[in-house]
Amino acid sequence: MNRLLLITTTALLAACTAPGSHDPLASTPAGTASVATRAPSAELAALFDEYDRAQLALSPTGKAYRSIVDEDYGSWNEMTDEAAARQQALNTATLARMQARFRPETLSPADRLSYELFESMVQRGSAAYEFRDSAFLFDQMNGLQSFVPSFLINIHRVTDRATAEAYVSRLQQSGELIDQALAMADKRDAAGMMPPRWVYPYVISDARNVTRGAPFDTGEDSPIFADLQQKINALDIPAPEKQRLIASGREALLQNLAPAYGRLIATMERQQARAPTDDGVWRLPRGGDYYAERLANYTTTDMTADQIHDLGLSEVARIHGEMGAIMQQVGFTGSLQDFFAHVRAEDRFYHTTREAYLAEVDAVLAPMEQALPRFFHTLPQSELVIKPVEAFREQSAGKAFYQRPSPDGSRPGTYYVNLYNLRDMLRPELEALAYHEGVPGHHLQLAVQTELGDVPAFRRFGGVTVYSEGWGLYSEELGKDMGFYQDPYSDFGRLGMDLWRAARLVVDTGLHHKRWSRERAMEWLSANTPNPPGDVQKAIERYIVYPGQATAYSIGKLKIMELRARSQAQLGERYDIRDFHDVVLLSGPVPLDVLERRVDAWIAGGGGPATRG
Repeated sequence: MNRLLLITTTALLAACTAPGSHDPLASTPAGTASVATRAPSAELAALFDEYDRAQLALSPTGKAYRSIVDEDYGSWNEMTDEAAARQQALNTATLARMQARFRPETLSPADRLSYELFESMVQRGSAAYEFRDSAFLFDQMNGLQSFVPSFLINIHRVTDRATAEAYVSRLQQSGELIDQALAMADKRDAAGMMPPRWVYPYVISDARNVTRGAPFDTGEDSPIFADLQQKINALDIPAPEKQRLIASGREALLQNLAPAYGRLIATMERQQARAPTDDGVWRLPRGGDYYAERLANYTTTDMTADQIHDLGLSEVARIHGEMGAIMQQVGFTGSLQDFFAHVRAEDRFYHTTREAYLAEVDAVLAPMEQALPRFFHTLPQSELVIKPVEAFREQSAGKAFYQRPSPDGSRPGTYYVNLYNLRDMLRPELEALAYHEGVPGHHLQLAVQTELGDVPAFRRFGGVTVYSEGWGLYSEELGKDMGFYQDPYSDFGRLGMDLWRAARLVVDTGLHHKRWSRERAMEWLSANTPNPPGDVQKAIERYIVYPGQATAYSIGKLKIMELRARSQAQLGERYDIRDFHDVVLLSGPVPLDVLERRVDAWIAGGGGPATRG
């Protein structure tokens, strides 16, 4: 989900807990063998339902992600400080009501888990709210310059005349939305909360890409105009109605969106002239405290920046050792850095067409899907599709990402892969990346989460980064346990992806805590990983504007691996990896301490299936 959606509505939910099933393991204390469950408290469920309705009322775009079509379908979220304050007030007021009315020890295990997760969500969200002005509103990964077109193209469904009118309405309101965000950006600019100078050309380029082509100028249709026409022309309505709707949309693009994007570009050009050249958030007011909050939020641990940095160095050394074994297997002579250079330089390690890359993704995911039942009891019902990142944002977007399916099944889970420069996409990494973003990674975990319909909505649709990204990275290694990566270079790619996430622990803390420059971080990453220069640059630039987020992957994966090893050692013949995966998945995303307690409780109970209510 785009970070922008969360700024004024569910800023908590990006850092929160998420769904789970009505699970008797929910929060059973370690050492308790009972798996008995009681019916969920109707009163607690009503409180969470009321909260969900209230927060959705603040978020028209949040409703669209959940395929809710109502009178707000043609509106955007409000992008103001006042809107953020209303969301925060809702969160804290609901928490106070819950704490005043319920005592955790009197609740069923499933309800006790929901209580604990809501409390944790609000606490992390309140810590984030204190530093809300430190987050960048416009950068190469997030901001209205890319959010508006990507939302309209990928999320706003047009199924009838009313939803087509809503599309046009959103175009008509785009100017007001962008002006609200620009006002906030100017306020943060005045307070010294600006991204580094190199960020601005990306934002400006993306904005110009959106307003390039018809109806803004001559040439092919712009991405939004093409999407508008395609969706409206597919409707079963009279041709004059289609023409009227398209004409209204064209007018809104010219009279509302285009001038607003012009103001956006002008503001970014003005800010660029005085933007800082230092990279880490240490330079921001209270930057050290802000980074500490980000690390706590993303990892759900109390690890310090120095501890995370040292863990990264240790993990990098371990993975380098395993890579040495691959070098011997393929008969390469020379240093590890020589092998990195060899992989970067060889044409055979890159695809020459986008079609070839996408075909290979399909080829590696097909046998994985067939193998899933041997390792999982619970599988997603939603379809998975693979798409290239759209042209208007591919130059600045990340390497790959996943968009979860809608709860009603109308939108599949989507694995987006960025094929802007095929020389940035090492072929040996393709298999691990497909497992991470597709199955058994994000699609399996997030689709199962979305399909758990018997838990509060804040759990079904929220998330905990260290859990979800830890699961994605764990899924890459799980592929090895499942018998994949038969090509040694593909196995080297798996190790390279693991190394990439371990290196993040080093460079993220290096940038934001140890005050490394962007150039120093890129040099370190190039020297210690096999990734091509373009991949390295994009990665470091991502870590700069997303402080702390990149540390979640390895920390989460290492905890899941630790808990799996503990389960195997203590349960012995009673251990079944499918049961272990259910214990992890059927709670939905949870902080790592909660995950550990759940697994320990399952071990103490003798293992076995984790049932859903």
